[in-house]
Amino acid sequence: MDPQLFAAFTAVAVALACTPGVDWAYSIAAGLRERSFVPAVAGLCGGYVVHTLLLAAGLAAVITALPGLLGWLTIAGAGYLLWLGLTTVRSWRGASFGADTGRGTAGQASQLRVFLQGMGTSGINPKGLLFFVALVPQFVSPNAALSVPVQSGLLGLTFVLLVAVVYTVVALLARRLLQTRPGAARRVTLASGIIMMALGLALLAEQVVPLAAEIARH
Repeated sequence: MDPQLFAAFTAVAVALACTPGVDWAYSIAAGLRERSFVPAVAGLCGGYVVHTLLLAAGLAAVITALPGLLGWLTIAGAGYLLWLGLTTVRSWRGASFGADTGRGTAGQASQLRVFLQGMGTSGINPKGLLFFVALVPQFVSPNAALSVPVQSGLLGLTFVLLVAVVYTVVALLARRLLQTRPGAARRVTLASGIIMMALGLALLAEQVVPLAAEIARH
């Protein structure tokens, strides 16, 4: 791969991973509500692995050929974020660090649920999809020794590695800082849920407002 392009991509990816958003909100909320935040971070990374595989398989070409598809994906992502945010808000009073969470079959089911929710959070997040579809191809060199799909896959996996580190640090710091402050932990959980709902509403407005304006003109 082109070393300069790879270095530039890494810089952009680090900046994006360090920008607070719905992934941060989910990492913090899961870290405060669950016994372990590892399933949440693993789920978020899993969603980006799916994006990487789709990108390597030619998703960018499909989105270009079907421009309306991204709009429908955005609406689906907005709906999911609204549901996840509402679920988080409803559970904010129970944010704690109970030692019993995660034991037995029920604990395993809970960890799987947290993993799948994390995977859905990043996997259906339109902003993450746009990053892979619109930004990653700009750092792929057609003159490199590696093929375009392989370069796309390596760039995507680099991003996955970076977010794994950043989200782990975010969840760990949130837990360490708030573990002795149950009141603050509940407020942060509530704020995380509100952030998810706000982002969901913003994404929904991006699609609904232009559509409503077009209908009004007709």
